[in-house]
Amino acid sequence: MNDHTDLDLSFNWLPFTPNRDFRREPKILARAKGMYYYDPAGRPIIDGSSGLFAVAAGHGREEITRAVGNQLDELDFAPSFYRGNPPAFRAARKLAGILPDGLDRVFLVNSGSEAVDTAIKIALLYHRIRGEAQRTLFVSRERAYHGVNLGGLGLSGILNNRRHFASQLPNVPLLRHTWLAENRFSRGLPKHGAELADDLLRIIILRKPPALPG
Repeated sequence: MNDHTDLDLSFNWLPFTPNRDFRREPKILARAKGMYYYDPAGRPIIDGSSGLFAVAAGHGREEITRAVGNQLDELDFAPSFYRGNPPAFRAARKLAGILPDGLDRVFLVNSGSEAVDTAIKIALLYHRIRGEAQRTLFVSRERAYHGVNLGGLGLSGILNNRRHFASQLPNVPLLRHTWLAENRFSRGLPKHGAELADDLLRIIILRKPPALPG
């Protein structure tokens, strides 16, 4: 396929995209190699964001392609319910060796969105098991992005992401964002915004329940 003229664009609904506008003027990435994407005409496009932060090693790395192909030949998929497979345990051990001391249990998931929702569930269940089921408040930050699942959208600080789905995690207070225009081009510790470092404490004080009498 040398161009996109024979593509039917009506079936695939792109996320975070005005799809009507896209269909009028489609932007198609036909292939990739190294640090470049290529459009259907063969023009290179620098991939400045590693895909979407997913291909930091570059596109089309032959050693990665071989490793993936070998794994597909040996074991392409295995369920993780009451079952395990050697590569998963090896990957978990390597990750534990990289992480700080004490972070030595790995729960493998498919995406950042799934990781955020899993972390939300672990936090809620942890406090419930400890007998503190009332601890359900999450604190997020303005402009924060935590994925596209309902839990992550509830923590999102991006207005358009919160507009329709934030109620899934109600009453999430947002720390003020630390980006300040007056700090642009600052070297070292900026002159403005030191009070933002205490924003979490401010929210804790505001949300702290009153002491019981006696």
